[in-house]
Amino acid sequence: MARTLVIGGTQLIGRALVEQLLARGDDVVLMHRGTATPFGDRVTSLRCDRNDTTAVQAVLAGQRFDVVYDNVYDWQRGTTPEQVQAAARAVAPGLTRYVFTSSVAVYPNGGEYTESSPLVPEQHPDVYGAQKANTERALFGLHASEGLPVTTLRPAFIYGAHNAFDREAFFWDRLLDGRPIIVPEDGEATMQWVWAEDVARVAIAAAHNGAANGQAYNLGNYPPITQRAFVQLLARVAGVDAKMVHVPRARLLEQGGSIMAPPNYFGVYLDIPPITVNPARVTAQLGVTLTPLEDGLRDTFAWYRQQPRVPRDYAWEDAVLAGAS
Repeated sequence: MARTLVIGGTQLIGRALVEQLLARGDDVVLMHRGTATPFGDRVTSLRCDRNDTTAVQAVLAGQRFDVVYDNVYDWQRGTTPEQVQAAARAVAPGLTRYVFTSSVAVYPNGGEYTESSPLVPEQHPDVYGAQKANTERALFGLHASEGLPVTTLRPAFIYGAHNAFDREAFFWDRLLDGRPIIVPEDGEATMQWVWAEDVARVAIAAAHNGAANGQAYNLGNYPPITQRAFVQLLARVAGVDAKMVHVPRARLLEQGGSIMAPPNYFGVYLDIPPITVNPARVTAQLGVTLTPLEDGLRDTFAWYRQQPRVPRDYAWEDAVLAGAS
């Protein structure tokens, strides 16, 4: 039984990870800033804002862990390399592995990238990608200089139960309401996805496999899927037909559409220049085969159907569709 710290643990990746760790019989400690967790007395909580380096060092003083899983990124304030390093240094004594969840955003647009491909520069204009890449540089720097046993994971878009981003539900709500899906341009832009359950499985495998020390792992369905094919797959999983209306991206933006803030025209952040990665290393080194996208989405859809539906306001989309007809 490993004594395990999960930084976060109450959102998409963290929930899947904690459930798998508890099933393994690990002694799980969560460090988070909330007042409650979904796990009751099955876990121990350390209440702390991970971006507060002084508080992190104080709450972790004297604590000893076998494995640490660091999944947290603050979307409002960002999370810097210095903030991650503070946690890593605080728990380094006696540590078997520090598993850091990074992102494919560490790569420039394009690809196909392997884990040895160059990362975005330190001053990259995308703050999220830059902070993730710079954090990886800092952690691997500690690995080289101080022996920190670190592994980083570079997932593509993550899906699954408890997704706080309006992604799978964005489309399933519209499909089940008989709505046409607005697709930017020809819908041939590609994307990659990975199931939260798989991110958790890989994280655990990386924590307990010596080959993972000092390594990074790309995670995403391969080959990539186009936007059109993704909508069609979601419709097939839901057992309905997909009706799609193609609208020029420029028109969507001119009419106030956004990739991040409402009104979203194609889910949250799903219409960005593709970053394509090759995930072969995770199977070759860790023996983990990622779940086929359709299988993971079917499991996610079963969870989605158990959740209460919140009525959607389609007024903005109706205006866009009226102009497209």
